[in-house]
Amino acid sequence: MPRTRYRLLVPAVTAALTLGALGTAHAGAPAAAPAAAAQAAAQDGDPTLRADLDRILADPRAAGARAGVVVEDADTGQVLYEHQADEHLLPASTLKTFTSAAALHHLGTDRRFGTDVLAAGARHGAVLDGDLVLRGGGDFSLQPADLDALAARVAASGVRTVTGRLTADDTRYDAERLGSGWSWDDLSYDYAPQISALTLSPTDGDAMDTAVVTLTPAARAGDPATVTVTPAEAPIHLTGQVTTGAPGSGYSASVLRREGGNEVVLSGSLAADNGPDTNLVTVDDPTGYTAAVFRAALARHGVRVLHGTAEQAAPAGACVLAHHDSVPLGELLKPFLKESNNGIAEHLVKETGLQVSGEGSWAAGLKAVSDYVRGKGVDTSQIRQADGSGLTRYDQVTARQTAVLLRAVRSEPWFATWYDALPVAGVPEPEGGTLANRMRGTAAAGNLHAKTGSMTGVTALAGYVTAPDGRRLILVADFDGYLGSSPRPLQDAVAVRLAGGPAAAARSAAAPPRTLPAPHPAKTRGPGADPDRCALRPAC
Repeated sequence: MPRTRYRLLVPAVTAALTLGALGTAHAGAPAAAPAAAAQAAAQDGDPTLRADLDRILADPRAAGARAGVVVEDADTGQVLYEHQADEHLLPASTLKTFTSAAALHHLGTDRRFGTDVLAAGARHGAVLDGDLVLRGGGDFSLQPADLDALAARVAASGVRTVTGRLTADDTRYDAERLGSGWSWDDLSYDYAPQISALTLSPTDGDAMDTAVVTLTPAARAGDPATVTVTPAEAPIHLTGQVTTGAPGSGYSASVLRREGGNEVVLSGSLAADNGPDTNLVTVDDPTGYTAAVFRAALARHGVRVLHGTAEQAAPAGACVLAHHDSVPLGELLKPFLKESNNGIAEHLVKETGLQVSGEGSWAAGLKAVSDYVRGKGVDTSQIRQADGSGLTRYDQVTARQTAVLLRAVRSEPWFATWYDALPVAGVPEPEGGTLANRMRGTAAAGNLHAKTGSMTGVTALAGYVTAPDGRRLILVADFDGYLGSSPRPLQDAVAVRLAGGPAAAARSAAAPPRTLPAPHPAKTRGPGADPDRCALRPAC
């Protein structure tokens, strides 16, 4: 599944985001009466707005779902339209707006994440009489090439033999690997990685805690496909096989890691005329995985470690032999928000907790997020945030409170960087991100900058769109609880109506904006997945 990328008791860890009383005219107030909202729209020169949006939301595809929709003037805060604005709904990945805003506030766009190699022992020429320590600094973008460069620096320092062990130190964060309420059948997939301060991305820096399993069909139908694992040191054990089907026979291959270990089970088939197919599979124990790849890099550079690998904190007094820094957080925002990366969100929650309270945990990080958004005027009594990404179904938000946050962050010094990192409707990858295939050829294309969110029964959208008269509008549209076909075309129709004004009203749910089909339509992924994340799961 190749991707274009950028180069359930509610546990104690749940921090209820109760974003303190709103400072705007509608803070904590009941939903505006339809007549009042219609009058407000008329005063703003768009007298048909309410009727047009009401008609879109009355489409049968929204039947049975709850739809929270808010449209505001981003400059004045005037509510131009609202529908079930105070309903508590699953946000899916639009929750990342809360997480990313708090992280930028506390960490800044220039924050880098470092990885150290330390000597824990005395040096005697080329011999380190003690342990070599690989210490993680929360770099979710660390790649095998970076570990290779660190190993080269160790060798360049003169160390050739380590009499002790290779020690992996991930103690910057706590030992909790999985988010609150994450579904067990999501945990094999790259959108549900285990979180560690020492983790590895095998591809391009935003697929932490995964290995690449590549399937290549055999020349003859009926023969097993060739399977390769990258990096080769990934501690996974393959069982089963994927067979080669006749040309044109389609794709039914499955590559799944069993819960609680690193057995990866292969099954199904792929057609003989199918090209090589790549699958990202999470690895149990990301700390040990990263250490295994680093050990191999050390060997390539002539550094021998005589004993095994341990996972523990570096001892006091260990000295730094080599250091690697990530690129700044401002640059990492694009793969985070445009591709809706869940792992990055969770890393940033823990790093924010560490920055604010000295504790790299979900509990500390979510409290820091809550405190930040409360300070921006959001009513946190209307929100529950149990993770940073929106993957858990414990999360709940309202359209109104999301809109409050979107308006408040426009005054932040980092807003331009954050806005540029949002997906853009109808613009090719990578800038378009999860909106690249939506609303092409409409007034919203190149106009709407918004965070998407999707999981089974949920589709959400939160961002900014510019009206024909030049006004910047805030749009939040969250559909929760649908059972049939996705009401996503209705979201798109709302955005197009806002971008195109009354002239775009004819382009409604009856003739929805163009959305390109997903690649590999036969492929499916776990039920909690965000289809906007990899666009391979039309059933979700």
